[in-house]
Amino acid sequence: MIAFTVHEFAHAFSAYKFGDRTAYDAGRVTLNPRAHLDVLGTILLLVAGFGWAKPVPVNRGKFKSPRLMGIVVSAVGPLSNLLIAVLGIIAVYIVNETGYLSTASHGVQQAVGHFSYYLITINILLFLFNLIPVPPLDGYRIIQDLVPLQIRYRMDQLAHWGIFLFLLIVFIPALRSNTLDPLFSYWFDIFLFVCRRCELVFDPVNWPLLWTDFFASSM
Repeated sequence: MIAFTVHEFAHAFSAYKFGDRTAYDAGRVTLNPRAHLDVLGTILLLVAGFGWAKPVPVNRGKFKSPRLMGIVVSAVGPLSNLLIAVLGIIAVYIVNETGYLSTASHGVQQAVGHFSYYLITINILLFLFNLIPVPPLDGYRIIQDLVPLQIRYRMDQLAHWGIFLFLLIVFIPALRSNTLDPLFSYWFDIFLFVCRRCELVFDPVNWPLLWTDFFASSM
């Protein structure tokens, strides 16, 4: 819920700041999850472990620089998920270094461990997933704004088939194992990359060991 809400809010807020009021008038420039969660997407998320939020309506014609600002509006969604993961990693570091939870009950430690684990991993996975260049994902919209207009028109004509390709990749195990699963395998590499960048601010720490100690002990 946090990941979906912040992701869609980032799209809506950036579009509004660039001059497009479409999402604002639709009530999407808010951090209230009810404005962003899709009923079917939420049910599937709970039942099948995969879901989606309501897409944010964006009118690129309202932007001063439609293609450049369109890329930014598309990119801030996945980047917002990466930012949440970064903040989660920093929070885990601070809690570990200060021993803030050392006197808490095992139940509290377990709850914080579960929450932190899923907060970080889900947001990193959503960052990767939304950059896939298949409609209706953000990666596809970014590619649309990068290619020449002639190619973009052709992509628009074929976009309605993208949702079927998207669903096939997600729900057919053979396709998923050769597309999404290899991509998602990079999530821990991204985790470690972010951790190493954190060392520029914090004292060096054995991040894999911290990960194991903090999360495994609470699972």
